[in-house]
Amino acid sequence: MAKTVTARALDRGGLSDEQLVAMLWNMLLQRQLDNRGFQLNRQGKIPFALGSEGHEAVQAGAAMAFVRGSDILAPYYRDLGLVLGAGITPLDLLTNMFAREADLSGGRQFPNHYTARDRGVLSISSIIAAHCPHAAGVAYALNYQGESGRAVLCSTGEGATSEGEWHEAINFSAIHKLPIVFLVQNNGWAISTPQSKQMAIVDVADKAAGYGLPGLICDGTDPIATYRAMKVAMDRARSGGGPTLVEAKCYRFLAHSTDDDDRTYRDREELARQRADDPVPKYERVLRESGLIDDESLAKMKADILKLANDATDDAEVLPYPSVDDMTTHVYAGAAYEPWLE
Repeated sequence: MAKTVTARALDRGGLSDEQLVAMLWNMLLQRQLDNRGFQLNRQGKIPFALGSEGHEAVQAGAAMAFVRGSDILAPYYRDLGLVLGAGITPLDLLTNMFAREADLSGGRQFPNHYTARDRGVLSISSIIAAHCPHAAGVAYALNYQGESGRAVLCSTGEGATSEGEWHEAINFSAIHKLPIVFLVQNNGWAISTPQSKQMAIVDVADKAAGYGLPGLICDGTDPIATYRAMKVAMDRARSGGGPTLVEAKCYRFLAHSTDDDDRTYRDREELARQRADDPVPKYERVLRESGLIDDESLAKMKADILKLANDATDDAEVLPYPSVDDMTTHVYAGAAYEPWLE
């Protein structure tokens, strides 16, 4: 006789069944594309890759609070799930990794540096926290133009909060009551520097009080908890309430990048302990226990995502590289300026 399984009650944060499942799709797609970047680098096909493994729940939850076509995203290099949520496609990401002409930046940008003006995604700056003043400027422009109901989401890691640009941006935003949310994905490591060597406080959110704005902390291994905090902050920004600092506690499972060897600064026992709280299988269990997915639907979802990643990889790899004829476009003022010939 078949056993009857009672679905566990779920505190869904106001999200529908479809939205809850969509967050899992985002998380699984993040992980698949993360792995693909590292695989392609090890195969010698791309020069560099950055991973967001461990950040999946933060970004799926934050992306669900982002309104496509209205809000504006100022991402950092570990924001794979956020840009997917904003409308950047796997093919967009793979053409960027392969530096092909069809890339949204024309094949001229660093891997994992996303941009899509038509989807409200600002270009990434490789300099840590340099995009924060840009984000504050966009939020200021929204106010200056009298636009309402829109917000800017500026995302960083906790290491960026030690940079002057972050302080300048959040201070300016607080003074002018700008429609912006500063999301800090605190994964405990700024490359090889632990948080304890970055600041003398446990919670980055405590910094908010120094600027006269609210600071929220959420469990970054739980997409529903992250969504709940981000929705409060984004709604506050859209309604004229001003900026909020949201700290999402998570953990970075991979090395900082494919050029980094984290064995030199992080012991394997710590990593194994943190893996026990991996947000992807953790959220899979939540949806299983609540009756929103079963083994068959989950297996199909993973197969569909693998095919999506494989197709994007195959399609991007055969595309042409950019031409040398436009190598200086958007770099120097004036198309004919060629300083190396002078």
